[in-house]
Amino acid sequence: MKFGTISKVLIVILFCAVGTTASPGVETGAFTNQVIQKGAVGDDVIELQARLQYLGYYHGKIDGVFGWGTYWALRNFQEKFGLPVDGLAGASTKAKLVKASKYDKQYVKGQVNKGKDFTYYGGAGKSANKTAKTSKPSAVNTPAGFSQNDIQLMANAVHGEARGEPYEGQVAVAAVILNRVNSPSFPNTVSGVIFEPLAFTAVADGQIWLTPNETSKRAVLDAINGWDPSSNALYYFNPDTATSAWIWSRPQIKKIGKHIFCS
Repeated sequence: MKFGTISKVLIVILFCAVGTTASPGVETGAFTNQVIQKGAVGDDVIELQARLQYLGYYHGKIDGVFGWGTYWALRNFQEKFGLPVDGLAGASTKAKLVKASKYDKQYVKGQVNKGKDFTYYGGAGKSANKTAKTSKPSAVNTPAGFSQNDIQLMANAVHGEARGEPYEGQVAVAAVILNRVNSPSFPNTVSGVIFEPLAFTAVADGQIWLTPNETSKRAVLDAINGWDPSSNALYYFNPDTATSAWIWSRPQIKKIGKHIFCS
């Protein structure tokens, strides 16, 4: 009886060992437990880019570097699949990606290690990969043609002008900057608008040079991506501190937080 019991235990252990052995071509795991965000590098980012590329959202090089291209691809995926749109690959986003896509880890990493610039949309094109171009790359991974300096400068301005305001109000301040860039009445560059004489209090008092937080940066990206809570405003002011009769004369659109936005 004791021998029979031991035999049964050994059989169960053997069965479990065989059952957990990975079959060729079958994914046995996906991602690590970390939340993947802009600035991250490594295998998780390679998998993220490959899955987003498989689904047609990511059109850049799979290089394991979480830049702006990956950020916007991820946000578009989140929006399409009904997830919170935050540009962060957390547990729910990763689970949805795994369910919706395929990932040939051995193949993708092999191509990355060979320096390939390849497309992998829908699992197709494995035989059509090409060697990475040696020409100098143009500025990429910045939304809508904005440079990294533009985005950083806007984040500084938003932080200096509107930190402590509700998030919608911070996006609105960023939107005002963009509205001025697009208006014939103002300079047509981000730096020109921000550093126009007497345009922004944060420039006058030096708060423009405070280090912006992530909220300010995210607000800028949301504004660049088309969100304008200000409703096309060109000006804003704090009614508690504004002393200019001229700014009070501007047609008022709405109030967000402590700021009144005007046309």
